[in-house]
Amino acid sequence: MSPTAPKKIRLGDLLVSQQMISQAQLEHALQEQKLTGRKLGHTLIELGFVDETELLTLLSDQLEIPFIDLKQFRFDPELVRRLPEMTARRYRVMLLREDADGLLLGMADPTDIFGLDDIQAQVDKPLKPAVLREADLLDVLDLVYTRASEIASLAGELDDELQESAMDLADVADAVGDSDAPVVKLLQKIFEEAINARASDVHIEPDETVLRIRNRIDGVLLEQVMNEKRIASALVVRLKLMSGLDISEKRIPQDGRFNLKVSGRNIDVRLSTMPVQFGESVVMRLLDHTDGVLPLDKVGMPPEMMARFRHIITRPHGLVLVTGPTGSGKTTTLYGALSELNQPESKIITVEDPVEYRLPRINQVQLHERIGLTFNSVLRAALRQDPDILLVGEIRDAESAEIALRASMTGHMVLSTLHTNDAITSAMRLIDIGADGYLVATALKAIVAQRLVRKICSSCTQDYQPDANERQLIASLSARCDATGVQFKVGTGCPHCHNTGYRGRIGVFEMLEINSAMAEALRINDISAFGRAASNSARFAPLSEAAFGYAIKGVTTLEEVMRISAQVDDEAPGSALAGVAAGAADASEQDHAGI
Repeated sequence: MSPTAPKKIRLGDLLVSQQMISQAQLEHALQEQKLTGRKLGHTLIELGFVDETELLTLLSDQLEIPFIDLKQFRFDPELVRRLPEMTARRYRVMLLREDADGLLLGMADPTDIFGLDDIQAQVDKPLKPAVLREADLLDVLDLVYTRASEIASLAGELDDELQESAMDLADVADAVGDSDAPVVKLLQKIFEEAINARASDVHIEPDETVLRIRNRIDGVLLEQVMNEKRIASALVVRLKLMSGLDISEKRIPQDGRFNLKVSGRNIDVRLSTMPVQFGESVVMRLLDHTDGVLPLDKVGMPPEMMARFRHIITRPHGLVLVTGPTGSGKTTTLYGALSELNQPESKIITVEDPVEYRLPRINQVQLHERIGLTFNSVLRAALRQDPDILLVGEIRDAESAEIALRASMTGHMVLSTLHTNDAITSAMRLIDIGADGYLVATALKAIVAQRLVRKICSSCTQDYQPDANERQLIASLSARCDATGVQFKVGTGCPHCHNTGYRGRIGVFEMLEINSAMAEALRINDISAFGRAASNSARFAPLSEAAFGYAIKGVTTLEEVMRISAQVDDEAPGSALAGVAAGAADASEQDHAGI
């Protein structure tokens, strides 16, 4: 059975005849193609001579085959896996649909006749080609061809080796340079799976009878369970060796870091071990350094807020705080700010624990408390180094707060983080930990609070009708965010999003600029007056409203807005969310009363 072969066309001549590129651009692209060896279409897109979607639409029309947007297509992972991974990646193809007439084959290059013939020899039904975006295709292949089965197989191989040879710590240590050792190959597959799935953390957790490997994707843990529990100690020892930790010490937590390259990406791994009931738990934070620091304009801050934030951080002095819980993106925002401030005429010193991203020209200090390199000692030394800008990783106590505040009053711009729920409570938190009110009132210029909310998967989005609690939330937030006639959305779950309904995250922000009324309230430690002045500020909008704005646009769900609202329930006196919380509590009590 022969595939439905597309017509042969000369892509360059077609684009010139359609006036999508000039003859000069075609000749330039052909010369570039000779140097890189890449296909002409890819070269034209890379050079910016033609838009990928326009090119694929043209090919679809000329070849009389469908153009399919994979982001909106529900694919069947089992059908996709009928082609070997090597074949799918070599020819940039995937099986999309099967019916009585044959198989629909998505192709990044539908003019690849030889690839089509080769694939036809591997299947038992006629092939009908369709055209896909290459980047979307590769994303799907990474999702479908997971390393789960390979990880399970390697875990079994390692378990067998441990049983046969009674491998001990010394044996694993001797294997540190052996790239063919089962423990090395298993870890390699674990990291490949995590990177391809866009995981931010990898958890290795020994249980009583099993070993759990869990990847945190978009803030949610997805787990793979293995029966070979005894391999946990071998994995931990290997990871400790890679991190330079003490492999004989199992009684106390240890922290370390190492670098590795996975799937062509440069990954910095921050590792933490902790003794638990059935061994040692390991958590690894994965920091992708391949693309460098995320620019400030890419962190997701609204344009109007971004302009105000940029104006504030370029002032000659003052304290700017970025607040939020762990994993809310504070470090990303601060590093984005530093990358803009990083100019030859400015001296920047950072005091961090740990240093997450290494930046040129910036003097970054890694704390080491065991040798006396503490936050406070380094901060004092940093001020003697004549900095213009100082980044304090975290304000932890009264002493570090006072040093940061006084530095900001003596000609330094100080950026720092604070672990609080929202912007309004952050200023009072400084006073609560022991900073003098007059120092806070004088030095503090702005506070940015942020969270990450999950985005609805574009491949499985559908209309959604809010429930009673969500309607109450909508009513409370609609005073400043008009939701009249809005059709809210939700993700139903599909292979693109691991059946969660969400894919990717976006930042939500609130920014509080300290005005004279707020400063006066801080000076006299009047919490109520500060809360009223902040809430009445014309430019201030709480996190819940920012998240609700995304729900109105169909970017996220009301479920995520409720989650943000619960986190900042008591964010400010007189907040509309207090009414929502009370209403939800009343509804809960009524439900319980009826049971």
